Amino acid sequence: MGFGLQALSTLFLQALSFLLIVSLFFQEARTELVHNNGTGLRGREILSGCNLFQGQWVVDPSYPLYDSSRCPFIDPEFDCLKYGRPDKQYLKYSWKPDSCNLPRFNGMEFLRTWRGKKIMFVGDSLSLNQWQSLACMIHASVPNTRTKFDRQDTLSSVTFEDYGVTLFLYHTTYLVDIVRENIGRVLKLNSIQAGNAWKGMDMLIFNTWHWWTHKGKSQPWDYVQDGSTISKDMDRLIAFYKGLTTWARWVDFNVDPSKTKVFFQGISPTHYEGKEWSSSKKDCYGELQPLSGSTYPAGEPAAAIVVGKVLSRIKKPVYLLDITTLSQLRKDAHPSTYGGTHSGVDCSHWCLAGLPDTWNQLLYAALLMIHVPRSSMGHAMKGCMCWMSCMFLILLLLPLIYLLFI
Repeated sequence: MGFGLQALSTLFLQALSFLLIVSLFFQEARTELVHNNGTGLRGREILSGCNLFQGQWVVDPSYPLYDSSRCPFIDPEFDCLKYGRPDKQYLKYSWKPDSCNLPRFNGMEFLRTWRGKKIMFVGDSLSLNQWQSLACMIHASVPNTRTKFDRQDTLSSVTFEDYGVTLFLYHTTYLVDIVRENIGRVLKLNSIQAGNAWKGMDMLIFNTWHWWTHKGKSQPWDYVQDGSTISKDMDRLIAFYKGLTTWARWVDFNVDPSKTKVFFQGISPTHYEGKEWSSSKKDCYGELQPLSGSTYPAGEPAAAIVVGKVLSRIKKPVYLLDITTLSQLRKDAHPSTYGGTHSGVDCSHWCLAGLPDTWNQLLYAALLMIHVPRSSMGHAMKGCMCWMSCMFLILLLLPLIYLLFI
């Protein structure tokens, strides 16, 4: 009997120790889930030790992710195949990060996760590019779902009605305001009155830079105001820094991270100077394949450095989609002369299907890393609770087992 009592005591202590370990694991898992749900990605810092943005382009026969002819949301300027682009190899590349695998986009899962939510892209025509791409990617996953498409100059939307998910596009070239005054149109570097329309969203994806370099007839303002100083012009990179700093203050003052996730789309490059990628060509016209490797000969644009500097000082979590380098490598992915009614050679925007689909895959991957749906947390908690309940039951039964064997 002494031996039985000793064995039972040992079993009891082992069970108690295991229960304690499970309890600690449960608490740690819950803490980690909560922590990851609120952790931001800044610059090139990526959760799980994976840099999504360092890698190379590889041929992938499973691409593209959708048939552009079946997507009802694409503007003519991005619909390259419809307007005569003869080659299709540019559609057959996928992005391969060096340190991990990029999860394939699942539109139905995206809709389920963001059911009843509002997502807004805020920016210029590059935001339009990405907005239409995401709408097409989701539509390809659920082609029979009911949709509502509203296209306006300032605020447009695509709603997937069966899921209550709305993708908004708020068109703004600078993020900061342009105000018509007696002297003319004034770009106000310290003002974001339009920001009221961005409130109440569950996700915001911002972008600006494309228009900051425009001059002459394509420049949509006459004066620029910095504080109380009004001038005809100023260094554009400095103006960009000041305007983006105003946007950062807006985010810090207006965004509740527990309710809204904020992304900044990195600088989308242009390909108007062949010498940047060591080519004798004038621009992107006739380019049929991406650059090999993972670096761009001309290096990182100054605007990307400004973005990094501003994001490093922002207090609220803003997640950088660092798409600059991987997009620089895609000199072949522009509409060029196949952009519908767009005149000239377009080496600024991107064909759809095409490169912006990868931007949205990276957005999707980042969301999987930083966002744990409540259902996932619930499953983890239920699993741990089940183990704890079983072990507690064993502890209760131990005295009965002892009585049976003495």
